Amino acid sequence: MKKKRGEQAAAAATQLRGRTDEVFGTLRTVTPLGGAEERLYRAMRESIPLLDAAIGKLVRLCGGFTVECAQKQRALNEFLRTVPCGYGQYGIHSFLAAYLDSLLTYGRAIGEMVVSGGELAALCWGDVTTVQIEQGSGPLDTVICAPDKNGTVRPLPYQNLLLLTTLNPEPQNPYGVSLLRSMPFLADILLKIYRTVGLNWERAGNVRYAVVCKPGSGGEYASADRQAETIASEWSAAMQDAKSGVVRDFVAVGDVSVKVIGADGQILDAETPVRQIMEQLVAKTGLPPFLLGLSWSSTERMSKQQADLLTSELWAVRRAVEPALERVCTLWLRLHGCGCAPRIVWDDISLLDLVEEAQAQLLRAQTDALTSKEE
Repeated sequence: MKKKRGEQAAAAATQLRGRTDEVFGTLRTVTPLGGAEERLYRAMRESIPLLDAAIGKLVRLCGGFTVECAQKQRALNEFLRTVPCGYGQYGIHSFLAAYLDSLLTYGRAIGEMVVSGGELAALCWGDVTTVQIEQGSGPLDTVICAPDKNGTVRPLPYQNLLLLTTLNPEPQNPYGVSLLRSMPFLADILLKIYRTVGLNWERAGNVRYAVVCKPGSGGEYASADRQAETIASEWSAAMQDAKSGVVRDFVAVGDVSVKVIGADGQILDAETPVRQIMEQLVAKTGLPPFLLGLSWSSTERMSKQQADLLTSELWAVRRAVEPALERVCTLWLRLHGCGCAPRIVWDDISLLDLVEEAQAQLLRAQTDALTSKEE
């Protein structure tokens, strides 16, 4: 009996993803998306403002988009502008911002299309740390699971309404890799440096004094205790008056010296190691340093190269989320009886590109004008 052509194609296309050698290890078919790694990434964003700002800027730099289709294009764009997203947010761009934030932080993002009364009523993004993924009936199928009221992890009932996007998946990490991967080691060193600097300023910033009285020869040794108590009380009174804004002199008889405790101790220079760690972290984000408020010297040529690299990074993120956006638009069109396919048209990434294009058009127009005059 001959096999169908579709079955042969599917078998040939999935030989590397069979169910015998699964990437899920001891968990068999279930991979939890939440865990210590996700909590670590969230703690890194909360502790290091540079990382939090980098992800926020990447989300905003991805920009917006419009949709082109053969039917009901204006109605579709109006729906995308006003669709409810929960938590007081409206519009596909609010959904996209939260979706991208999760994608860059955890390496994956989950969303849901809410259908009510035959209409696409809302879009919601989910928390990837509260769901799990199970391999479906085929090696290319995935089933998203979540705990029910009793705490039992079960597949969600409407899998066709769920959105799942992964960032740079690998064989060992089939459900995406976070932008913050490879940063925890450097982030730990950076936080140790800042914590040490804070402790040093807490100890040395509040100046403490050592008052040393050296008694002379003769009977001064017998009254050394009494002299020490007198000097201590007078010094304490002078310090208390200083808190009130009263200037009071300290007068003592004999060989008395006042020194600042710890003044001779040298604090390690933190600028060089912090700069080296910051360079590694910024390089991983793909953002030019000046976008993060770092005034590192760079030539104009280097800045243009960084802008080109940033553009390629942003387009890679856009390509990752574009299938999910197309699914949203396709479902809305099908629910309204349209069989056309939508096309996502992204906005220009930077104003600099528009300026350069306008200048190029101006130069072409001037060249054409000169050419026509010569003819």
